[in-house]
Amino acid sequence: MDNLITQLLFSASITGPICLMLFLGVVLKRINLINDNFIEIASKLVFQVTLPAMLFLSIVSADHDFSSSSRLIIYGLITNFLFFLFTTFSTKLVFKNKQDHGVIIQGGFRANTAIIALAYVANAYGDPGVALAAIYVAATTVLYNIQAVIALTPKDEHNEKQAFSVIVKTLTKNPLILSILLGVVCSFLSIPIPKMVTQAGQYFANMTLPLALLCAGGSLNLTSMKEDSLATWFASSYKLILSPLLITTGGILFGFKGVDLGLLFFMSAAPTAAASYVMARAMGGNSTLAANIIAQTTVASLVTCTLGIFILSSFGLI
Repeated sequence: MDNLITQLLFSASITGPICLMLFLGVVLKRINLINDNFIEIASKLVFQVTLPAMLFLSIVSADHDFSSSSRLIIYGLITNFLFFLFTTFSTKLVFKNKQDHGVIIQGGFRANTAIIALAYVANAYGDPGVALAAIYVAATTVLYNIQAVIALTPKDEHNEKQAFSVIVKTLTKNPLILSILLGVVCSFLSIPIPKMVTQAGQYFANMTLPLALLCAGGSLNLTSMKEDSLATWFASSYKLILSPLLITTGGILFGFKGVDLGLLFFMSAAPTAAASYVMARAMGGNSTLAANIIAQTTVASLVTCTLGIFILSSFGLI
């Protein structure tokens, strides 16, 4: 009984702070201490400045052999791509409305690795875990963006050319990818970073997750969860149940354990990324459906992630 309580407290210690910050974001939005303009500006600040600073510093200050993580990264890329294919084919079999296919597919595979999953990793493993997660986030961000454009682009020659330009533009201008690549280069070449720069950067890094989670909570449209949409539930079950179940089980079979297995679980069990709404809207997809999927998976993931952590920790796997 004591062990059961210990495992439950451990699970709650990881997901609880994220839950409270999201809830606080909802409350502050309700009482008008923050508004849509604040959320928009703060989200840009996080994406373009504070989160890149956090990822860069976590890499250059980490005492970690990133070459030893290549097996984990390759496994993550392969399994996420295979899950994308599985989601694509099954979505097209279940839903006849082709206009919603791309949004459902994206909602089913695209995880919020850079905010929610990273917060889970930070709570569970601290800075060393974040450093490893940064490389994983960079690799999957590239993959997710390519897959999202493929899923959301209508299939004809003109649109395929346009999709390629969107992919190139998205990847070459992504601050997260650029900051992680810069961090890897500086770490590999042992380039010294002045203490004044790292201290200033740490100020930005420290505000990243609290600000990002407040914005995520404030942007939630909880009323949309009342809509009983088959497409929303379909995408949510893929994102929160099938993705972590298949990827984590595969990780166990391939011999991953401890931090590596925990990272695989957190990254695959995270809710649908907020960027999926932006991309769906930009590419003419059903943005309302995309918003509903984000809201539902964000709230429900607090339960599914806690349950997943409890099961994995009970068996001593993470």
